[in-house]
Amino acid sequence: MSPVRRRRVYKWELDSAARTRRATVQTAWEQITPEWLFLGSFLAVILIGTIGLRFVPFFYADERAPLGLVDALFTATSAVCVTGLIVVDTATYFSVWGKLWLLALIQVGGLGIITFTTFLIAAMGGRPSLRQEAITSGSREAVQNINYRGLARHVILFTLLFEAAGFVLLSAIWVLQWALSEGGTLGGDTPVGFWEVLGHAAFHSVSAFCNAGFSTFSDSVIRFQNWPLTLGCLMSLIVVGGLGFLTLEELYMSFKARRAGRGYRMSLHSKVVLGMTALLLLGAWPAFAALEWGNSLSGMPAWAKLVNAMFMGVTPRTAGFNNINYVQATVGSNFLTILLMFIGGAPGSTAGGLKVTTVALPALMAWSRIRGRQVTGLLKRTVPEETIQRAVGLVVLGFALVTGCILLIVISEGSSPERFLDYMFEAVSAFDTVGLSRDTTPGLSVFAKLATIVLMFLGRVGLPTVASALTVAAYRPMGEFRYAQEDVVIG
Repeated sequence: MSPVRRRRVYKWELDSAARTRRATVQTAWEQITPEWLFLGSFLAVILIGTIGLRFVPFFYADERAPLGLVDALFTATSAVCVTGLIVVDTATYFSVWGKLWLLALIQVGGLGIITFTTFLIAAMGGRPSLRQEAITSGSREAVQNINYRGLARHVILFTLLFEAAGFVLLSAIWVLQWALSEGGTLGGDTPVGFWEVLGHAAFHSVSAFCNAGFSTFSDSVIRFQNWPLTLGCLMSLIVVGGLGFLTLEELYMSFKARRAGRGYRMSLHSKVVLGMTALLLLGAWPAFAALEWGNSLSGMPAWAKLVNAMFMGVTPRTAGFNNINYVQATVGSNFLTILLMFIGGAPGSTAGGLKVTTVALPALMAWSRIRGRQVTGLLKRTVPEETIQRAVGLVVLGFALVTGCILLIVISEGSSPERFLDYMFEAVSAFDTVGLSRDTTPGLSVFAKLATIVLMFLGRVGLPTVASALTVAAYRPMGEFRYAQEDVVIG
């Protein structure tokens, strides 16, 4: 039997095979759309966060058992999606390392994965790819005065600046109160050390600016009801984080232009964001004061009632820190909180919700139609009809999604009608990444937790991104056409 002769494999053949494999991988990578890349980045971080919470024992305090798979997934999603809903007490259940793990997930989720990668590329002297620019500059047509190549770098700088400022202010306030307190406490009964005070300040600064709502105190910020400087610092971080980096960039450019003696015309987008933010805050403040003055705010001095009422108007947009127990709040306050949660913050911010611009445009359209005008305008500018229609579609889609999930949660829990407000509050808080709760989250069933996880994810990445990712290019019409027109009676 003749021996088997092996053919010699030449180096050029190996190089050719390697080039073919690299080309195949590159082709597959290029076929991933920016929307799927954005969604995949969040899913990857949620997966990493879940694995850490599930399998790393030293993330937990006092030899507590690691979270189960569903609870670990829920907590990781809540952190990455900067929501703040919790199934266990963050203050007592996690160790210092576990809290640092949550803080890292909050920071990455608050800024977005693509922002980090773009910043790193720029720091290494490289140039962001067209795909990264497509993700970070999706609002190029709306805000044309901004240099989008430098925006990702400014996002990091703004974040570090405001979080550092918040850390310094909170540290100064809390260290002073800690030093003056009896037994070295920080608004509670348990003594804390100096480094613990600094750790609390750092955690809350990041959590407030990212609108995450996670707290290292078991009662969130209820213990600070009579600490106006603390509440004021947290409110400032929440509002600035909810304005959006596009608006912050324009404010920065306007400041530079004025210092140089030049004029600067701010975009309609930023004007709507600033106007709606001021309108919602100034409208919610007296409303909460009137609804809770003799209820959850009773027993406080008048100045403390006003400060806490203002905080109640700020935190649903979408920070999630609670300075009162919402179980004890009036039905009117709970419903007003639901409305504010549903609206949320500004596009391109760390806040969730439908966004203030999305809610403002249908309202402007309705006002224009009432006055008999066929176009929607504001501040001597006309908003494109396509943008108005997208905003209306997002409001309808968001309302339908949240309503459907409320129905599923109510059916799955099968509880008494008195709990309906609790589940409605929970679902809206999840979708709009707020984190406020009526003490409902830990008692949810597995199905309800999974539904809440989906709501948190969709609320963080945004319905437009999900809709665009699910659109199949092969089914898009090659040209514009329309069927015969036929009217429908409305009203």
